[in-house]
Amino acid sequence: MNEDLQRYLLDVSLREPEACRRLRELTLKMPEANMISSPEQVQLILLLAKMLGARHGLEIVTFTGYTSLFLTLRMPKLKMTCCDLSEEFTRVAREHWSGARVDDRISLELGPAGQTLDVLEDEGYDGAFDFAYIDADKTGYGGYVEACFTLVRPGGLILLDNVLWGGGVINEEDQSEDTVALRELNAWLHENAGSRYDLSLVPIGDGLTILRLGD
Repeated sequence: MNEDLQRYLLDVSLREPEACRRLRELTLKMPEANMISSPEQVQLILLLAKMLGARHGLEIVTFTGYTSLFLTLRMPKLKMTCCDLSEEFTRVAREHWSGARVDDRISLELGPAGQTLDVLEDEGYDGAFDFAYIDADKTGYGGYVEACFTLVRPGGLILLDNVLWGGGVINEEDQSEDTVALRELNAWLHENAGSRYDLSLVPIGDGLTILRLGD
C-alpha cells in the first residue's frame, strides 16, 4: 500500500482518542519508536475485543502503554493485565494511564514475560482472559502462544504482532534469529490450525495473526 492510500485509509477509518494521539506522538520521538503498534491495528484489536464482549485482556509486552490506553479508554468495563520488563518505558505508560484515569483498570507486571505467564498459570488464571495481544521478543513468541492457549478462554483470541517482519519472513537471505523464529512460528501455526484454533493472518501494520481458540 502506497503512502497516499495509507493516509486515505487512516483519514476515513481511524478514530484515535486524543490521549492516545499524544502518547503515540511522544513515543514516535523515541529511538525505539518502531516498537509501538500502529493505530489502525490497535483499532482493529478494539473492534475484535468489543465483538468478544471482552472484560479482561492480556498484553505481552506493553512498551509505553499505547495499546492498553486505547483499549481501556474505549471499553470502560475492560481490565488489562500488562507484562513488560522495562521500568523506563512503563514509567511513560503509567503516567499516561493515570492522566487518562484508566490506571485503576490496568495491572502492570514487571519482569520477564515468560515468568509472569508462569505465575499467572500457577495462580489459577487458566481461561481468565478473553484475549491476549503479543508484541514482544520474537524468539519468545512460541512460548507465549503456548501459555496463552491455557490463559485465554475457549472462544477467545490470541493476537500476534509483527508476523510479516517488514517482509523479512519471505527473504531467504535473512537468517537472523528473530526472522527465523517468526518464519517457523508462522508455518507451525498454519500447519496446526484446525480444531484447536482458527487462524487468519491480516496484512495490517507489520502483519497481525489472529487465532480464535476452539469452544
